[in-house]
Amino acid sequence: MIRTQNLLKKYNEFKAVDNLSLEVKEGEIYGFLGPNGAGKTTTILMLLGILKPTQGEVYLFGQNITKDFLSIKKKMGVVSEKQYLYKEMTAGEYLNFFADLYGVKNRKKKIDQLLEAVNLLEVRNRKLGAFSRGMQQKLGFARALLHDPQLLLLDEPVSGLDPTGIKQIRDLIEQENKKGRTIFISSHLLSEVERLCGKVGIINKGRLLAEDTMDNLRKRLTDVVELEIELTEAKKEIIDTLAAFDFIEGLKKEENLLTIKVKADKDYRAQISEAISQQGGVVLGIKKKEMSLEEAFITITEKNISLLTEKEQEAAE
Repeated sequence: MIRTQNLLKKYNEFKAVDNLSLEVKEGEIYGFLGPNGAGKTTTILMLLGILKPTQGEVYLFGQNITKDFLSIKKKMGVVSEKQYLYKEMTAGEYLNFFADLYGVKNRKKKIDQLLEAVNLLEVRNRKLGAFSRGMQQKLGFARALLHDPQLLLLDEPVSGLDPTGIKQIRDLIEQENKKGRTIFISSHLLSEVERLCGKVGIINKGRLLAEDTMDNLRKRLTDVVELEIELTEAKKEIIDTLAAFDFIEGLKKEENLLTIKVKADKDYRAQISEAISQQGGVVLGIKKKEMSLEEAFITITEKNISLLTEKEQEAAE
């Protein structure tokens, strides 16, 4: 759906994007992450055909965007961080204007459905100059969906929204993805990216450092997993039995709560539960504490660690 090949954007000698090769498959929700100044916006502008690469290629829907970008753009919906609105228009007039441009059929029904989906139906006759930033952002999302695009490019889509608005947009993204839409999200709100995205790409200083699922990123970044196990009684026999396992790398006891660090090569929870039961213990609960996307992001970007495979690194050279 989206593929870039050795994408380079230079300003004099500064490389804003440096040999970027990424791939977003059809039907994915893909999170594109990086610190400020990492090259995210530059990349998005090249995907949209607004910036011309110094070198490299951009393919959308399997087509090189330099060939027939007008037909490609018709299949895309875009939500930018800031909405540029006609302030004297009402919300309904604004969407009707874009429905004209897109040639949308049954536009009144479609506009009402989208305004309801983003909780703006009751203010459809209010002028946009009176809209808050969060309301503007939700209207931009409705506009992006007017023509039923196959691909959504979202740059900070929940910027300016309160928690209720964020949930509304999150639910809408999930609904649109279930309809088969491919969604590319760039956001600083890592908790939302972690909830939504099946795969993430992390860029720093213009270069792609990681592109994988969260589970695979965790496996690459840490050798151990932390488990919190609550027991009815943490007897000495249980502690001694667990301490003898070679896959357990650390064990701490606080009253009836055990914090155990185990190797991350496989899931040992069933084996641990069985060992506790054999010593007469009763497990009330096991909580697996995994590395969050925020922790992975900070580790990768602060240390500038590349988690690309040799094949991926060769493609980026």
